[in-house]
Amino acid sequence: MLNIGDMITLEPSINPNGEKYKCRVVEIMENKLYIDYPLNNKTGKTVFLLNGTQLKAFVTADSTSAYFFDTAVLGRVKQNIPMIVLSFPSMDSMYKIQRREYVRVETPVDVAIHSLNGEFQPFVSITRDISAGGAAIILPSSKTLIQGVDILTHFVLPTLTEDYLYVTFKSNVIRIVEGKNGEKNRASIRFVDISESDRQLLIKFCFERQLLLKKKGIREVEI
Repeated sequence: MLNIGDMITLEPSINPNGEKYKCRVVEIMENKLYIDYPLNNKTGKTVFLLNGTQLKAFVTADSTSAYFFDTAVLGRVKQNIPMIVLSFPSMDSMYKIQRREYVRVETPVDVAIHSLNGEFQPFVSITRDISAGGAAIILPSSKTLIQGVDILTHFVLPTLTEDYLYVTFKSNVIRIVEGKNGEKNRASIRFVDISESDRQLLIKFCFERQLLLKKKGIREVEI
C-alpha cells in the first residue's frame, strides 16, 4: 500500500491556508518514513518543515483505494540526497479510504454550473452527493442539462476549520435522473481531466465528511 517511489501529499494538521505539499518516498525503515524535500503545490518552491511539525499524509494506492495517516517531522538526514524523516505508524495503522471508483458522500455542497459553449445560462445549485470522481447535482425546477454535454462546475468545499476551498472542474453530464415523490431532478456528472492534486483534495474532503457523518451516526452513500 506504500512503496519506495510513491508520491505523497502532505498537509499541516492545522491548515487554515489550505497548504499542500508533494513529495516522494525514498526509504521506509521500521516506524520511519524518509522523503525527499517536499514542494508547495501552489508555488512549486521547496518547503522547510521544522522538527515536530504535525502533518496529515495522503497516498493513492490504486484505482480503487487511497490511504491516509497522521505523521510528524522527526529530523533530517543527508545521504545521496537530502531527506526529511517522518514518523510512520505502520502499514496496518493507515486509514483506508474505500472507493468503488470513489466513495460518494451524501453532503450538500454549493456549486455553480457554466456552459462551455453557451448552450445555457449559468445557474447555481447544491450537490446531493460528491466523490473524487464526480457528483450528483440537484437541478432547480426551471433548469436542465443535456446528457453527454461537457460543463464547467465551480464548487465551494467547506473544511473542518470552517474555511472554504474554491475548486473548478471540467465535467461531463452522465445522465439525468428524474425525481420521485416530489423530489427535484438531478444530474450525475463525472469530473474530466482532473489533476492528481485536485483528486487528492477531493479524497481528503470526502474522508473528512465521512468522519463527520459517522460521528453523527449517518452512513456515507455506497455506489
